[in-house]
Amino acid sequence: MGNGVKFVATCFEEHLKAIEELASRSEGFRDLCDDFAMAKCEKLRWEQSSAPERDERIAEYRDLIDGMWIEIEQELDRAAIKTPWR
Repeated sequence: MGNGVKFVATCFEEHLKAIEELASRSEGFRDLCDDFAMAKCEKLRWEQSSAPERDERIAEYRDLIDGMWIEIEQELDRAAIKTPWR
């Protein structure tokens, strides 16, 4: 499991099995996980910044993270419909 997938697994612990299965067969899902983890790191970096554009960048990353969160949930829902995770 890549770092992004591991990070997503910590955010969606109740879906660990589904995340592992989906990541094993979907490069797009792995990329989404990597992007999600990177966006979270960048948001944290901007939160520690004193640059004038700090608040704007934090808001942008917050929106990006929220959108990816929804996308991850949708991917997990679609995977659950195709394969019951028991």
